[in-house]
Amino acid sequence: MTNPMGNTGRNRGPGLPTPPSGWPVGSYPTYAEAQRAVDYLADNQFPVENVTIVGVDLMQVERVLYRLTWGKVIGGGMVSGAWLGLFIGLLLSLFSTSGNQYWPLLVGLVGGIIFGVISTAIPYAATRGQRDFASTMQLVAGRYDVLCDPKAAEQARDMLARLAI
Repeated sequence: MTNPMGNTGRNRGPGLPTPPSGWPVGSYPTYAEAQRAVDYLADNQFPVENVTIVGVDLMQVERVLYRLTWGKVIGGGMVSGAWLGLFIGLLLSLFSTSGNQYWPLLVGLVGGIIFGVISTAIPYAATRGQRDFASTMQLVAGRYDVLCDPKAAEQARDMLARLAI
């Protein structure tokens, strides 16, 4: 399990980024292969606290998902707003003292739809057609190096050589 603050105990202070250290014991084209190598070391009782996976030649990759239109923007806003509105309406109905428990749900649904449409339409209109697509961003590396503390690097290199066979 990784620490979200990046503090492994070897850092100079809490959450401060430090360059990786160690000797390279393996280099892999994908993160999955580097992860498999470290898992192999762990399965064979190697002290993996001495190991670091380092992404080299980082790239920011934007993958285009689909073209945006006013219909998709408004429809998406309605759907996300409806879910939020139903959730808020459900919470309100739990604490409602009136006899009709469905009234807070209806008010929450309508309010959520209005809020969802407004909160998606305004930012889309502000782009003025300069960004008519939806996408996701990823940080990817050209290769992944497995580094190891020098005192155990030779053992790790020998073990990973057996993995490749």
